[in-house]
Amino acid sequence: MISKKAKYALKALLYLAKQHDRGLVLISEIAVAERIPRKFLEAILVDLKVQQIVQSTRGKNGGYTLVKDPTQLSVGNVIRMVDGPLAPVHCVSHLYYRKCEECVDEATCEIRLLMKRVRDATCDILDTTYLADFSKVTALVVEEEANQI
Repeated sequence: MISKKAKYALKALLYLAKQHDRGLVLISEIAVAERIPRKFLEAILVDLKVQQIVQSTRGKNGGYTLVKDPTQLSVGNVIRMVDGPLAPVHCVSHLYYRKCEECVDEATCEIRLLMKRVRDATCDILDTTYLADFSKVTALVVEEEANQI
C-alpha cells in the first residue's frame, strides 16, 4: 500500500500535469482542488522540489510547476521518491535489496519467488504509466469495470 504522502504527491503532480501549459499554479489552488491539507502539501512539494520534479517561484505571481514533461514522469518513480521501494519485501528489491535474516536459500524461498512476481507486475504497471497517461488509464479502467458487470 502506498502512503498518504505518496498518494497526495501523485494527486498534486497530476494536477500540475493537467495545468502544465498554464504555467505556475498556486499551492492553495492545488490544496483545494485535490482536497489535500495545505501544510502537508507544502511539505510534499518541498520534497519534490529537492528531487527536482517541481520548481517554485515566490511572490505575488508565484506558484509551482513541473520541471519535467508529464510524458517523462512515471508513477513508479514518484512512489519510489516518496515511499522508497515498490517491492513488498527487501529481498526482491532492485534498489533497496537486503537479505532476509531468516532465509536459508533465496533461490528456493517460496515467499520470495511469489513476492518477486508481485514486484514485477507492480513495476510493469507503475513504471510504464506516466502522468500524461492518466486520462487514458482512467478510461481503460472504467471500460474494464463496465465489462465485468
